[in-house]
Amino acid sequence: MNGLFLGLDTSNYRTSAALIDSEGQIIAQKAVLLEVPEGKRGLRQSEAFFMHSNRLPAYIDELFADNDPSAIKAVGVSERPRRIEGSYMPCFLAGVNAAREIAASLRIPLYGFSHQEGHAAAVIESEGGIPASEMLFFHLSGGTTEALLCRPDDSGYSMTIVGGTKDISVGQLLDRFGVAMGMPFPAGSYLDDLAYGELEKRGFDTRSIKKTGVLPKLKINDGYFNLSGAETRLMKYAEDDHGISQANVTAELFASITDLLVRDNRYLSEKFVTDLTYMAGGVASSRSFRELVKRGTNSGIRFGDPELSGDNAAGIALLAKRRYETGNCIAGK
Repeated sequence: MNGLFLGLDTSNYRTSAALIDSEGQIIAQKAVLLEVPEGKRGLRQSEAFFMHSNRLPAYIDELFADNDPSAIKAVGVSERPRRIEGSYMPCFLAGVNAAREIAASLRIPLYGFSHQEGHAAAVIESEGGIPASEMLFFHLSGGTTEALLCRPDDSGYSMTIVGGTKDISVGQLLDRFGVAMGMPFPAGSYLDDLAYGELEKRGFDTRSIKKTGVLPKLKINDGYFNLSGAETRLMKYAEDDHGISQANVTAELFASITDLLVRDNRYLSEKFVTDLTYMAGGVASSRSFRELVKRGTNSGIRFGDPELSGDNAAGIALLAKRRYETGNCIAGK
C-alpha cells in the first residue's frame, strides 16, 4: 500500500467518511443517515450541521482505529452542492471544518469538491476507469433530479444541466408520498420495498400492473418534465385510497418514474450523441428502479455499486486521489 486518501461528505441527510488506497479500493467507510423526528419531512440546515459536527469525530476515529493516519496523502471534502457560482449549503461546513483540521495536523493537501461531483466519481471512477468522452449523468437524490452533460477535467467533473425536473425532484415526490402514507422520513426505501414486493410477484412485467388512474401520464419537453401534478394526485390518494391497493399504486409509481427517466435518457442520448449514461443518488439505489431498467430495453444506463449510489464520501476520496496524482490543489495545505 503506497498511501491512503480520506474523503468527507456532510450532505443534508447523511454523514460520511471514507478511506481509499492508491489503487482506488475502498479500505474503510462510514455513512449514516441523519435522524429526522417522526412526522417531519426534513431537517433545518442548523440541525443538520449540529448532527454532522457531533458525529464526524467518532466516525473518523473509527476509520483511523485500523488505519495509520500518517499514511494519508491527501484529504478531499465536499464543500458545496454543485460546482457553480453561489452554490452553498451550511451543512457542508461541518465536513470542511473537520477536513481542514485533519489536513493541517497531518500537513497534507486538502482538496475541495462539490457534492454532485462526488456522486459522479463514486459510480464512474469506482468502475476502474474514467471515460475520456462526454457522457450523460443523472443525479437522482432527495432534493435533486438533474440530467447533466458530464466530462472529467483537472478539477473533478464539469457538468451542464440539460434536463430533469422543473419543479420537485423524484426523491421529494417519493418522500412526500411516503410520509403522507405514514412512513418515516426519508420514505424512499420503504416505498421501494413495497413496490419491489409487488413487482416481484408480477415478474417485473409492468404491463400487468393495474392502471389505477391515480397517476397522470408523465410527459417530457426537450429533456425536462414536471412532477408536481403527480404529487397532487398521490396526496389525494393518501387522504382517501378508495380501496385501491397501496402496493399496486406504489408499484405503478416506480414503473412510471422508471419509464420517464429511461425515455428522458433516450431523448438526451440522441440529442447529444452519446451512448454512455450513469445514474447516481439515493433514488438510483432503488432495487425496484434498477430491476425495471435492467429488464427493459437496452438503454446504456450504468449505476455502479448500490452502496455508492446514495450520499457517500468514497467518490470524494477518489477525486482527492486523482487531484493528488495530477498535482492540482485548489484548497491548499
